[in-house]
Amino acid sequence: MTNTRLVLIQALSPIHCGTGHATGAIDLPIARENPSGLPFIPGSSLKGVLRARSEADDANASLSREVFGPDTDHAAEHAGAVQFSDASLLCLPVRSIRGTFAWMTSPYLLRRFARDAREAGLALPDLPEVPAKLEEAHVPGDGDPRSALLHEDRVYCEDLDFAAKRSKTLATFGKALAEQLFDDATERTHFIERLCLVHDDVMAVLSRTAMQVIARNRIDPDKGTVQRGALWTEEALPVETLLAALIVATPVSRGDGSTEAGALLDHVARLVEGRALQVGGKATIGRGMCRVKVVS
Repeated sequence: MTNTRLVLIQALSPIHCGTGHATGAIDLPIARENPSGLPFIPGSSLKGVLRARSEADDANASLSREVFGPDTDHAAEHAGAVQFSDASLLCLPVRSIRGTFAWMTSPYLLRRFARDAREAGLALPDLPEVPAKLEEAHVPGDGDPRSALLHEDRVYCEDLDFAAKRSKTLATFGKALAEQLFDDATERTHFIERLCLVHDDVMAVLSRTAMQVIARNRIDPDKGTVQRGALWTEEALPVETLLAALIVATPVSRGDGSTEAGALLDHVARLVEGRALQVGGKATIGRGMCRVKVVS
């Protein structure tokens, strides 16, 4: 069994993993990769919430210590045996004139996902063909299910107008991807119907313009009105965003026994099985709820 597993994340509410400072018009932007500008969830955010959930379970205290490492006061004793990568963008939900929304992805996002899947020992079909033009969008081919995004052989998302091309290779890859993402057959169909592959340059634009931006204010407790100067904006990954990460385990061998890498990874998988996870900031106003699946 491989010491690496793929982690898939579906946003159930807007996710705000911030940078702590503003660099533009948005007061509280989300974290983005430096070279690509694509949004991501830091591995530290995933590890932190999983550690908190694990430590709440006294029955697995010793295993939790091996997975996540000792507490701060004893941090010098040893590191945690499981490493958490950042969660990279896989599919971005974008408003569509048909099908309500499209799960947009791009060749770069799929190549990166396929690379991570191989690291975890998963077999995937060949990557789909690449859109040749900026104004071209690929949807799954004429098989079953049919794309829900088409309107007279065009795809309209946000303010963008694409010439649609039906792709059998995208249909094949999309079905394999849906099997990993969703356990329910209806959810798999829903995903394939809304899958859309666009040019990398188009995705770069959408990753900036299709984020959810929330305006918030603070109420003066004495007057019951908006406090002067207390209006700000927050950026968040929208509901239904799909991301992927890796977790890597190192077998543990100490004087009091040993723990195989598989047991460490199984412990992480049990922490998210059948339960939503809260990731990032603004938890008390419902941000950051997500479904997490560890692919074995």
